[in-house]
Amino acid sequence: MVSELSQSKNVCVIGAGPSGLVAARELRKEGHRVVVLEQKHDVGGQWLYEPNVEKEDRLGRNKFLEVHSSIYASLRLVSPREIMGYTDFPFMVKKGRDMRRFPGHKELWLYLKDFCDHFDLRKMIRFNTRVEYAGILDYGEFKEDLKWVVKSREENNGKKEVEEVFDAVVVATGHYSHPRMPTIKGMDTWKRKHMHSHIYRVPEPFRNEVVVVVGNSLSGQDISMELVQVAKDVHLSAKSLEITPGLSKVISHHENLHLRPQIEFLEEDGRVVFADGSQVIADTILYCTGYTYTFPFLDTKGIVSVEDGKVGPLYEHTFPPSLAPSLSFIGIPRKIIGFPFFESQAKWIAQLLSGKRKLPSWDEMMLAIKEFYQSRDAAGIPKHNTHDIADFEYCDRYADHVGFPRLEEWRKQLCISALVNADANLETYRDSWDDHDLLQEALQSPHFTQQLGVQDFTI
Repeated sequence: MVSELSQSKNVCVIGAGPSGLVAARELRKEGHRVVVLEQKHDVGGQWLYEPNVEKEDRLGRNKFLEVHSSIYASLRLVSPREIMGYTDFPFMVKKGRDMRRFPGHKELWLYLKDFCDHFDLRKMIRFNTRVEYAGILDYGEFKEDLKWVVKSREENNGKKEVEEVFDAVVVATGHYSHPRMPTIKGMDTWKRKHMHSHIYRVPEPFRNEVVVVVGNSLSGQDISMELVQVAKDVHLSAKSLEITPGLSKVISHHENLHLRPQIEFLEEDGRVVFADGSQVIADTILYCTGYTYTFPFLDTKGIVSVEDGKVGPLYEHTFPPSLAPSLSFIGIPRKIIGFPFFESQAKWIAQLLSGKRKLPSWDEMMLAIKEFYQSRDAAGIPKHNTHDIADFEYCDRYADHVGFPRLEEWRKQLCISALVNADANLETYRDSWDDHDLLQEALQSPHFTQQLGVQDFTI
């Protein structure tokens, strides 16, 4: 539903990563007054590399994490750069920088800095400012009456606490920071090293060690391939022993990389016993078991909760029906082409707050959420995978809510091409590919030929 009336709101965006930056831009575009609160010293969120992890709990048990980024030193993108950019700011190759199709993490951070500078967003951001509380100030009779009190602490100003009131809060704190830990018998009494991959940075500390990597995710595979270069042995423990041809090739190339079933239990003397009865004595266990959502600052009077990785109730993974649009979340969905999706979320939120668009009724939103949960249950999808989308059609339907352009066909096909290549050629897919025709189609599309002051760029 579209309206011509326009209202200007005071909006707090929490986080200056990929979702927070585009939220700030879209909110300002709609005439809102925006403050972005960012706990780190620069933009980038997950992509702002943090080499120093000594202060962080190894298993991520602290309510407020000291370290936000889970990026390790050697990390390269798993998707080609052509599909990554926002719709009006392509992720171009820049001379003198990392020009690979699957560049290292620093290149994406520099892209976000470029985006921030190009759209003059930095003036809206307060850096080194951690949000400690965001809660409902007045629970009005109608949700339009809601105000939010936000308490933040400035690290560089004597840790001064600032309290402010906003018409709306946009939570954009990311989804790859708070470790999701497995439950394994003997974990609590394990006396040797164990840690979540959230604080893994470089392989050197594991030299000559026997390492058990728990979890066969992309990061688990990536880190295992790096560790085999320095460790005595690496045992990759997976839920299923049915693995991709790509991983099978990797294991055949490295005699010190072993595929293992799930861990049955851990012994205090360092033994790791697997489900098939085999065992090893390990120096370190590295949990590559993914991440969950946490909003330790957020007080919604119990309206929004996180249960085993499911944030809800959220209409379209974005809006809690009882509090929307004054409270919204950007960047909850995973297994999507992120930046364009975050952009469509930001546009919808901004236009709802300005009164240009309206959400369905509370009943309609709650029914949609119920039907979505039922469909996930029927498909046998675990609760912690509630927000894993992996569906281009869903992203297109989402875009339709706000008249946002659907994903280009070349963008979808390049995404699929990279996934297929990684499945078959895990060690080489970032540097060897056969989608040249698709690549040319992408580079000749309006997305890449739009005028941005492109004299600074090259293809």
